[in-house]
Amino acid sequence: MDFIGNWTRTHDINKVSQDLDSQQVVLFGWVQDVRDLGGIRFIIMQDRTGTIQITILKKRVDPEVLQKSDLLQKRFSIAVMGTVKKTNMTPRGIEIIPTQIKLLNIAIEQLPIDITGKTPANIETRLDARALDLTAESTIAVFKIQHTALQAIRSFLFEKGYLEVHTPRIIASATEGGAELFGVKYFDQTAYLAQSPQLYKEQLTMSLEKIFEVGPFFRAEESHTRRHLSEFTSVDIEQAFANADDVMALLEQVIHHVCVTVKETCSNELHVLKYKFEVPELPFKRLTYTEVLESLKEHGVDIPWGEDIPTEAFRELGKLYPFFYFVTDWPSKAKTFYIKPRRENPEVCEGFDLMWRYIELVSGGTRIEHKEQLVCRMREKGLNPESFKYHLQAFDWGMPPHAGWAIGLERLTMVLSGRKNIRETTLYPRDRIRLTP
Repeated sequence: MDFIGNWTRTHDINKVSQDLDSQQVVLFGWVQDVRDLGGIRFIIMQDRTGTIQITILKKRVDPEVLQKSDLLQKRFSIAVMGTVKKTNMTPRGIEIIPTQIKLLNIAIEQLPIDITGKTPANIETRLDARALDLTAESTIAVFKIQHTALQAIRSFLFEKGYLEVHTPRIIASATEGGAELFGVKYFDQTAYLAQSPQLYKEQLTMSLEKIFEVGPFFRAEESHTRRHLSEFTSVDIEQAFANADDVMALLEQVIHHVCVTVKETCSNELHVLKYKFEVPELPFKRLTYTEVLESLKEHGVDIPWGEDIPTEAFRELGKLYPFFYFVTDWPSKAKTFYIKPRRENPEVCEGFDLMWRYIELVSGGTRIEHKEQLVCRMREKGLNPESFKYHLQAFDWGMPPHAGWAIGLERLTMVLSGRKNIRETTLYPRDRIRLTP
């Protein structure tokens, strides 16, 4: 093995261009592929930014460089010093003629998956070798898009005056109610992993007024589908002196901004993924729950008013509305206890979902700001108000009217990258059957 020594990377691979013709560069990365054509050998070298061809003319190259290249296999970690050369024989119009190669570390000969993507592997095989799977260009592209989306969300919210906060992940009572809780031993008490930051972010509207949080949350999700996880990343906002209409307007602006940013800055990644999407027009279509049921009934799907809308029905709805759309005015009993019923018709609430085709991306709404009404809703949902006493006491101290929403980051990444399985948009997914790696 060689040591890096005093070598310093001069360029990321994607920054090497024809403008550097005849200049010397130092590149660090990995061997993606080796092609030997007798008198010439091609090494495809990869770093996080892309790939480049290292061309070795066996009769002209330094013997030590040739000897090093004889040893190279896929996923060997290497450093290359060489000269940039224009050529019409590569897709990027450049190649590197090496003067030195350093072999920094090796990999086993039989890798569990083909990192070039020429031989596809199923998702479970890929996840079993996730660290290796994450080196594939297509997988790197997904998470670059996710990074860009999150960066765009943060910059947009900062510009709008939102403060980023961090709330507890170990909590004493359920945030949403229900049975989807992971219990943990907390010294001599029973605690839970947070399902969402909902109660804390509501309390923070009393002081910081406009806040957002990005972080992991946990649900003991029994469903094992292509869009459910037990640990997921949520992007939450909450705003004082606002209602559902206000935060819906904010949400569609955020999504639009993200789509514009990804399309403008991730063209290479979208090309790698062979995925095209159109930036949505504003405003997004708004459908009430009742209108959704009427549309579905016209297409042979009959759902009684007040019932939840099953996935298969949403699949049908996604054919009718194949882009972003809101579903508003849900039955109060279908939404969680803190969503505010409409004053003129309490059977309907000020809750909404943002859909993309059949996938729920965002849930939000106006929250209840009055303590007595919130306690009543808790009891209707079969919850014990005593379990929420520390949250309820905040409503004695001037809780403002407020509203908010939560984006599932992994689901949003599915939309932006064209992936069909949420595990492809999660670095190390956790679900009902997977706890490793």
